[in-house]
Amino acid sequence: MICRAQSRIFLSSLYMGTGTEELFSSLRDALARNNSLEVRIHLDLLRSTRPGDLTSVRTLAALSRDFPGRARVFLFKSPKLKGPLAKIVPRRFDEGWGTWHSKIYGVDDEVLLSGANLSTSYFSDRQDRYIHIGGARSLAQYCLAFLRVFELFSFVLRPSPVSDGYETAWVHHTSHPQSFESALRTALLELQASQRQGINRDDQVADTLLVPAVQCGYLGIRHEEELMDALFHHVGATNSDVDLTSGYFGLYRPYQDLIVRSPSNCRIVAASPLANGFYGSAGISGHIPDGYTLLEQRFWSRVQQAGRAWTDGNGVRLSEWGRPGWTYHAKGLWLSPKTAETPNTTVFGSTNLSSRSANLDTELSFALLTANDNLRQQLRTELDAIREYSDDVDERTWSTPSRRVRFTTRLLVALLQNML
Repeated sequence: MICRAQSRIFLSSLYMGTGTEELFSSLRDALARNNSLEVRIHLDLLRSTRPGDLTSVRTLAALSRDFPGRARVFLFKSPKLKGPLAKIVPRRFDEGWGTWHSKIYGVDDEVLLSGANLSTSYFSDRQDRYIHIGGARSLAQYCLAFLRVFELFSFVLRPSPVSDGYETAWVHHTSHPQSFESALRTALLELQASQRQGINRDDQVADTLLVPAVQCGYLGIRHEEELMDALFHHVGATNSDVDLTSGYFGLYRPYQDLIVRSPSNCRIVAASPLANGFYGSAGISGHIPDGYTLLEQRFWSRVQQAGRAWTDGNGVRLSEWGRPGWTYHAKGLWLSPKTAETPNTTVFGSTNLSSRSANLDTELSFALLTANDNLRQQLRTELDAIREYSDDVDERTWSTPSRRVRFTTRLLVALLQNML
């Protein structure tokens, strides 16, 4: 995509990690080749500047130095962590108060929407979802407008004037880095109001519609929740089947309610502990896979109490994804009419459908509704590929010694559940 860029490149991710040298090289070559090309990159400030390997952020600062005015990097910091608290929370844990989590990768009028970040594992051995849409000027314009809103409330990454490092600067005279919530909320609501009818393809093909959903719980903007409510209402009225997945299955309580109370079948895929990206981590992070096991158990107890456990091909079915050497990061939802074998609706984007996604992070997701047979078959193929590595789990799975949750993990979940 980058090699095809004529006028603009816009990239949004939680961070740019290791193994991105080829990406940096491609961006530099594209800028050197085309003097009219502009590059915008949006990342999370705290995640991108976490102590340790700062090669990526230094490389980005050098890019903005070598192509002034054409390569710009914006770093968003959640307003939830501020004041004295920001000074005492260790850097390893400050992301717990919210991150910039939106994943958008655009070049000119083509857009790649995903839940994946820009790092080695996502390019090689981490399962995620990627929706590539070409010839989509209206979608590209919307994504760029969304990013431009946040530019006014983000730090700017610049090269350090006294070293080969970097600095971050707040350059906006009309706002303050610790008190911009009201202005940001107003700007986002104005943007979303302009998209009430959804986004069509530029060729005016009426068989597919995209509906953007912004979730910024810290601003009181909960469009993803409104979307999920509407979709499950539709599911109940049409008796469609639901497929749902999340690599971090700390399912938001209102979404649990929708599933438990729905009359429709719902098949869920979560990551197995070995496929969790935190498996084998040191310190507190090492408890995270077991923490999600505990949340799975609690959800399944609710399913059983509601009499919704999978029986004779009906109810709620819970599976875990596991593939040797791989981790799992896919998330989203598919709706399939009872009368068809292919989905006609999918929700995809950055949200993990968790309490954290709903309340702390900055999320951008899309609902895609289509009557296009070819596209529906592609969605079915995607879903089948996920199911291929999934095995059913229930209370018998969690009773095995390897799945028993330690007391310390239970304590940590009690303290930090809303940050998972």
